[in-house]
Amino acid sequence: MIFGAIEAGGTKFVCAVGDNNGQIFEKVQFPTTTPEETMEQVIEFFSRFNLRAIGLGSFGPCDVNSESITYGYITSTPKLSWRGYPILKTLEESFNIPIGFSTDVNAAALGEVTFGAAKGLDSCLYITVGTGIGAGAVLGGKLLQGLSHPEMGHVIVRRHSNDTYPGKCPYHRDCLEGLAAGPAIEERWEKTGIELVNRPEVWEMESYYLAQALVHYILILSPKKIILGGGVMKQKQLFPLIYRDVKKLLNKYIEIPQLSDEIEKYIVPAGLGDLAGITGALLLGRKAYETQPEKQK
Repeated sequence: MIFGAIEAGGTKFVCAVGDNNGQIFEKVQFPTTTPEETMEQVIEFFSRFNLRAIGLGSFGPCDVNSESITYGYITSTPKLSWRGYPILKTLEESFNIPIGFSTDVNAAALGEVTFGAAKGLDSCLYITVGTGIGAGAVLGGKLLQGLSHPEMGHVIVRRHSNDTYPGKCPYHRDCLEGLAAGPAIEERWEKTGIELVNRPEVWEMESYYLAQALVHYILILSPKKIILGGGVMKQKQLFPLIYRDVKKLLNKYIEIPQLSDEIEKYIVPAGLGDLAGITGALLLGRKAYETQPEKQK
């Protein structure tokens, strides 16, 4: 039984085919350009396969309310050509099969709780720190979704006393994403992250911002595992700094081992690595196949 999967990112699209156990058979990626160019490549790739369903994890903001007339649309994204684009409808019109839809980070959380670092648990939080900052969550075995999907990358954090950088977010300037995503690091320090590896002040400041956000998420959502992915988190020196700063900010308010002596087992890198999102998208496809029998071939 073969499913399709799409990890639709603001920088690149990843498309894959695999089975219901998360095994990927073939995978391609290409830059995110205009909707017309990008989706033509998506449709061309999947047209080669006899798929049972497709799972789509998309960048956002997007409309995830299945009762809405704009369900499956990308909404107020900074990528202007994609604003108001009906990405789900485009796929439905091209393939007469079930299609599962959520955000790219929710898909990654689903992948990690099923096959990755949170396997065996019924809750986890997955955060990507890269071109942007986003988070998806599984709580009580279900993807977190309410009025809309989580936008945890845009929480407000206290500014570091040595930071004069104004922030890069086009909506909020100095929210978490505006201060701590990859482009903000590069613009603030005028070098790429790879060139800044041996600059401890860079990663001290990055940890200062990320740890604040993690403490918010811990206090509000209480996930059983926090998983950090994305390009910035490949700077492994960040993890010990984050452990230190999270414990400092919590100040023993919640006295459980996961937030003290065992914090390195609680806040962890992605178990599926760069495959977390696309694996989760496969699972979205599997779920759509199981719950939308009227669309099955």
